[in-house]
Amino acid sequence: MYPIQEDIDAVAAVTRSIEGKKRALERLRPLSNTTVRRLEADFNLEMTFNSNAIEGNTLTLQETDLVLHRGLTIGNKTLREHFEATNHEKAITFIRSCIRKKIKFSKELILDLHAVIMKDIDAQSGLFRRTQLRILGATHIPPNFVKVESLIDALCQWYYDNERKMPAWLLAAAVHFQIAHIHPFADGNGRTARLMMNLILLGKGYPPAVILHVDRKKYYRTLQEADAGKWRAYHTFIGKAVERSLVIWLSACTTGARTEKLGFMTLSEASRHCDYSFEYLSLLARKGRIPAIKLRRNWVITREALDEYLQEIEKRRKKK
Repeated sequence: MYPIQEDIDAVAAVTRSIEGKKRALERLRPLSNTTVRRLEADFNLEMTFNSNAIEGNTLTLQETDLVLHRGLTIGNKTLREHFEATNHEKAITFIRSCIRKKIKFSKELILDLHAVIMKDIDAQSGLFRRTQLRILGATHIPPNFVKVESLIDALCQWYYDNERKMPAWLLAAAVHFQIAHIHPFADGNGRTARLMMNLILLGKGYPPAVILHVDRKKYYRTLQEADAGKWRAYHTFIGKAVERSLVIWLSACTTGARTEKLGFMTLSEASRHCDYSFEYLSLLARKGRIPAIKLRRNWVITREALDEYLQEIEKRRKKK
């Protein structure tokens, strides 16, 4: 069902890098409760904003924060967008609860998660689709709806057959891909796939992986390539997301560690490598338009992420 042996060399290299950082994080345990609570709150916001933005939600990072933590209604934003934000945060709480209760990976778990994600948004929340779908802009045609339930049953069986055979990050990536491929719901498939991926990562002791909305085109491209049997880009993409989260946690939990040792620089430093001021980069970060993250109250970004953003901006300028 999933090509465990495909792209074996690249997968092995990614696994070594990820598991090395995971071991480094394990050596720091037990982690400070204050640090863990802050990191979890930051990641809950990041996951909610980015996952919804990938699906077209127009709330900015700051607006998402206001909706979730101050209960504010944002003008010129739809009721659906507000529900998407609050529901997603509840869905994160739900998967953490499932892990604590040791709820088994099952069809019922996937349906229950979808019900939380789509509550008050879709009348079919928590139900498999009953019609055929086309994914806008994608070449992949999801399986006929009559096959959905049996395919999800097969996925659950596949999970238990392979749980101890695959690295945790690859297992999570595989489940994410298969849910996206089956597209079991009328709406909310992407959010369900990403949250199920993180349920697996969290259950295996990893921090959650965030697919950044600024990487939306690359994300969809790697999924399409995987659909066509070309797995390297997809594995690399998900692996980088997992590794990014590990680096953030390591940086936050290592006393006195310099962020640049883990590949980050402050936005003030970043402004020296581009034509944008620190103030403008900070504005972009707060709006979620660049892949910056907060470490100890400071926005930081990797040189690679900054360069990719600048290249994308240059491409847009040339098209005009």
